[in-house]
Amino acid sequence: MAAGKTTLSVKLAEALGWQSKDVDTLVEARERLSVSEIFARHGEPYFRSAEHDILQLLLPLRHVVVSTGGGTFFYQENRQIIMADGISIWLDISLEQVIARLSHDGRRPLATDQKELERLYKIRQESYRQANLHLKTDGTTPEQLTELAIRWLKKQKRKHEQ
Repeated sequence: MAAGKTTLSVKLAEALGWQSKDVDTLVEARERLSVSEIFARHGEPYFRSAEHDILQLLLPLRHVVVSTGGGTFFYQENRQIIMADGISIWLDISLEQVIARLSHDGRRPLATDQKELERLYKIRQESYRQANLHLKTDGTTPEQLTELAIRWLKKQKRKHEQ
């Protein structure tokens, strides 16, 4: 949450000449409700199901950088979809930076209680560690993160070609 996933997704897609898709935005368009409204009206399980559906719809697409929500990768079924046919990037941000970046406008329903936010942050770390690429974000610009990701992708491509 608030790590810069959408920003990096857009910048990386531009650099690669690919499309950028944001799972939360697609869920909101499908449901015609904001994420916070979905949580309030239908609850988190409903949102997670919609999120999973969107991931499945994106799976056959090619040349797409997908930005997921902060909890998407935590769920094994979603991780399997992502890892089956894509590269995952963990934007590792400190809890202090998450808190500093979050607005208190209610748009992020899971961030309204600081103790709950701290708990989520800690339990999600284990799943994030399974990502293909780990990028520390504190003190790093989106442009620097984009360059790091591109260098890593090029290195992986060279390995594949050997």
